[in-house]
Amino acid sequence: MYQYTEFDKQFVRARAAQHRDQLERWQAGELSDDEFKPLRLQNGWYVQRYAPMLRVAVPYGEISAPQLHVLAKIARDFDTPEPVLLAQAQATQDKIIGLAPKLTTNYGHFTTRQNVQYNWIPLSQSADVMDLLATVNMHGIQTSGNCIRNTTTDELAGVAVDEVVDPRPYAELIRQWSTLHPEFAFLPRKFKIAITGATEDRAAIGWHDVGLQMVKNAANEVGFKVLVGGGMGRTPVIGSQIRAFLPWNQIMNYLEAVVRVYNRWGRRDNLYKARIKILVKAEGQRYFDEVETEYQEILQQDGGLHTIAQAEFDRINACFVSPALDLPNMTDEWLAKAEADISIEAAKNSAFARWMVQNVVLHKNPALRAVKLSFKRMGQAPGDATADQLDAAAALVSKYSAGEARVTHTQNLVLPWVRLEQLHALWQEAKALGLAQPNIGLLTDMIACPGGDYCALANARSLPLAAAITERYQDLDELNDLGHIDFHISGCINSCGHHHSGHIGILGVDKDGKEWYQITLGGSDGKVLSGAAVAGKVVGPSFSSFEVPDVIEAILTTYKELRLPMLGRHEYFIETLQRVGQDPFKSAANGARHPAEAQTA
Repeated sequence: MYQYTEFDKQFVRARAAQHRDQLERWQAGELSDDEFKPLRLQNGWYVQRYAPMLRVAVPYGEISAPQLHVLAKIARDFDTPEPVLLAQAQATQDKIIGLAPKLTTNYGHFTTRQNVQYNWIPLSQSADVMDLLATVNMHGIQTSGNCIRNTTTDELAGVAVDEVVDPRPYAELIRQWSTLHPEFAFLPRKFKIAITGATEDRAAIGWHDVGLQMVKNAANEVGFKVLVGGGMGRTPVIGSQIRAFLPWNQIMNYLEAVVRVYNRWGRRDNLYKARIKILVKAEGQRYFDEVETEYQEILQQDGGLHTIAQAEFDRINACFVSPALDLPNMTDEWLAKAEADISIEAAKNSAFARWMVQNVVLHKNPALRAVKLSFKRMGQAPGDATADQLDAAAALVSKYSAGEARVTHTQNLVLPWVRLEQLHALWQEAKALGLAQPNIGLLTDMIACPGGDYCALANARSLPLAAAITERYQDLDELNDLGHIDFHISGCINSCGHHHSGHIGILGVDKDGKEWYQITLGGSDGKVLSGAAVAGKVVGPSFSSFEVPDVIEAILTTYKELRLPMLGRHEYFIETLQRVGQDPFKSAANGARHPAEAQTA
């Protein structure tokens, strides 16, 4: 992990002190609500449907055990509203799918941008929280506002077997370049960057304002393929390639040009047309040409102000070497024995065997594995982690993963440095804590935004739907038979639940003040299994909340009827859908409509 310098630490502490000063002036009436709003947003403090929401930055998803312990303390000590406020909020919760969800407190929430959110911390306590975060080099800087947000990457960065170049040092350089960038603090709209260094795109780079894929050219030189203009929301667009190969040390100069041209020409008169994807779509080659002109002008200024010096890269890169692990002398004999021992344990326990298949990933180092802890289970919203679970996860990270974990964009947690011979012991402890659900990549490992239960922007609720689907599909044999499915739920068109990229996506819509849901099929985030990134297509009219679980079941039943056998397995859902097309699934979905609801759809 990157080790903060004294400058980094002073910077974070100074931002916390600034927030305390701003908070105290607002409380004293020296700052109006309108004056305080942009100041708190710059440190990640929103005001949502019922209470403030804090978004804590986790740069490129890397997080340490001490940081997880502090996040647990914040959940336990601060994520607790006044009882009257909680009762008022709970009283407004209408039943949906027969469920009146209980609003939960004292937890953190893993987000699709690899950050952590809290939904109930009073603003009056926000400065104390910022001070506490600063003790472990954490903050909320640029987790909100029209600026460059948290750069995301592959949760297997540095350990993936298909990795070409470790993207983490470059993600850290981007973090340092973009943080409080004086020219880019007030862009036309928020700006998101994703970077991957593997052959398989696990960072969904095509769906970002800028997507970066690390590559090597014929001379084995490291560089970037650069995509611009991707994004979800009202107008889902896949990024366009603007550079096939950019030398690694020029990435900051090139990003400077990309964002500068956007800042100059991006629309500020229309919130819905302000993202860079609209500019790129409207201008096309003209935008590309102006970026290239801007880039060449930057290079002419002292050789490029942000050209990465080799010495600086080496300093940062040194933070991302493999941690010191007490590994045995890894002979072929030792490795064979360790793998045989694991196979014996798996043969004795089918639950452990299933977990090994779904939650354990091969590693660059054959003596290690990456392990995914599932934060998707009954009675808990996708991505939610209670204070006790955060503490427990921190203990597992310390014991089994050299003190380091990764937040995933699918709202789980990865332990990237687990010793092969410790897998069974880790599984036993994780299982006792409820974190070993063997559902990674399956239907119930869904992405879901907080939706209308918390978010003031949402048209409909996401969490009761997630709970209904999770409850219906609890049989692990059935889940494994269904196989890999990316299932994503968004409560509104802002797409925080990434419904566009789901094999099955659900979008909450408002119809005359009532909650309805569109179903999309065939989306992809760009991973090998699903093919190139693409937006799913809407299946007919919208459905009521009571219909959605039956519609999903009808779609999956149709899939099981149509799928073909393959070598060692059957077709996955997305493969069958791509082969036969959408029509059979549309018919199944519409056939599951409730007669009374169909009249108002």
